[in-house]
Amino acid sequence: MPDRTPTPTAATAKYIFVTGGVTSSLGKGIISASLAKLLQARGFRVTIQKFDPYINIDPGTLNPYEHGECYVTDDGAETDLDLGHYERFLNVPTSQANNVTTGRIYDHVITKEREGAYLGKTVQVVPHITDEIKRRMLLLGQTGEFDVVITEIGGSIGDIESLPFVESVRQLRWELPENSSLVIHLTLLPYLKAAGELKTKPTQHSVRDLRSAGLQPDILVCRSEHPIPAEMRRKIALFCNVNINSVIESLDADSIYSVPLLMLKEHLDERVIKKLKLQGGTAQPDLETWKDFLGRLKNPTEEVTIALVGKYVELPDAYKSINEAFVHAGAQNECKVTVRSIQSDHINPDNVAQLLHGVDGVLVAPGFGERGFEGKILAVKHVRENGIPFFGICLGMQVAVVEYARNVLGLSEASSTEMNPQTPAPVIAMMEEQKNITQKGGTMRLGAYDCELRRGSKAAKAYGRNHISERHRHRYEFNNEYLKQFEEAGMIPSGINPDTGLVEVVEVPNHPWFVAGQFHPELKSTVQNPHPLFVRFVRAAIQHRKV
Repeated sequence: MPDRTPTPTAATAKYIFVTGGVTSSLGKGIISASLAKLLQARGFRVTIQKFDPYINIDPGTLNPYEHGECYVTDDGAETDLDLGHYERFLNVPTSQANNVTTGRIYDHVITKEREGAYLGKTVQVVPHITDEIKRRMLLLGQTGEFDVVITEIGGSIGDIESLPFVESVRQLRWELPENSSLVIHLTLLPYLKAAGELKTKPTQHSVRDLRSAGLQPDILVCRSEHPIPAEMRRKIALFCNVNINSVIESLDADSIYSVPLLMLKEHLDERVIKKLKLQGGTAQPDLETWKDFLGRLKNPTEEVTIALVGKYVELPDAYKSINEAFVHAGAQNECKVTVRSIQSDHINPDNVAQLLHGVDGVLVAPGFGERGFEGKILAVKHVRENGIPFFGICLGMQVAVVEYARNVLGLSEASSTEMNPQTPAPVIAMMEEQKNITQKGGTMRLGAYDCELRRGSKAAKAYGRNHISERHRHRYEFNNEYLKQFEEAGMIPSGINPDTGLVEVVEVPNHPWFVAGQFHPELKSTVQNPHPLFVRFVRAAIQHRKV
């Protein structure tokens, strides 16, 4: 067996690699975030990164039906939705470095090859691709900012696409100093109703596949619908070569935010600390704030129904951050928020009142393209005219502007040039400097931008301050040529980008709550800091329900 050769640039961070088997969607991201939360609550500095096996450079060009929502970081990275879970649990911003795809790895290596960096050698998966993967796996740990770096490997063991990542982890485990890394493998224990028992064979096969790739898991986290008997834990430990106290039960939870406490009960953090020989943390995690949040979440005193009008409502993950922001804002208001998803394609003048009947607020969701655009306009018109609290996000703001232009300003053919390039009243349009850019993503305003809020506005009162920074992901803007007309007609630009003069927030003052933002506030809502616009919107919905 070769000697272990420590990597000299790995700093002092410890590395945890989380893999999955048997099936996808088992919750590697939630387990990773929950473990990170427990370690953070013990005083350790933790970050999480996601390595995705698909060949897209990033999820920015993916349809939400393919991979759920595209999560955007402050530095403008378009990333996997799991990074949203990381931020919501840890309350620590992520960045471009926290999400890496196969496409990005290959793009980097091929670019270097074209530049002659490999001196004419044959470029291969091993060592060139795996070396680049390892370099990126270690980057965050080398900054000196973190004690622990958790790396979630996308896909399932056995997938062809994941093999280079698994091989890179195998190599790193030899190169890193002893007790500096461990592997957590998440598997499924299916329950066969006819047999009346859980089955361990899929887990055994998954671990066998992992071991055949050169990785022995240190800890097994077993997803299950039923408690795992002690005898079954012993069987899993025996056949999978792990200690019995490293077989962790992960039962289905009533909320993803309950998972850290379930993992605490299973001593997952204790096993990790012992195996990595982590020094300096507290004896027990401080989870009082987390427990307080759960208490308010599970014991609401109010209840509201919010209609989410969008074009991807069939897939809940398409609006994951919005749904979670409602969870945070609901808990803050001690209110249960029931989200009623409405497909904007299905809205027409004859059914809009029926579809929105009984709701206490309406959120018009982000999106691209003209499908469902007119349905969203009808929804906004209904809530504006009937005093129902309204919240628009990104395209939702643009829809609100177009609706106001048509029905209040009298510009009957007003539209966005995205939907109608020939519109005679382009109240939403692309900025001149964007028009000659053809590469997808190049025309987008991505990442964090500053915004100055108008004093006394609903938005300023919600935030409690006048200067904010929010994340963007859009291509079209409010056309300032129409700004004066809107103000004179009663829609005020309550948020302006100080550098460009672009409108960031619009609102109608003489309405109970009619606020829309060009940015994505849902991306910054966390358990610890619920987003103020969502908090105030839910509060407005509570007040509307009582009227």
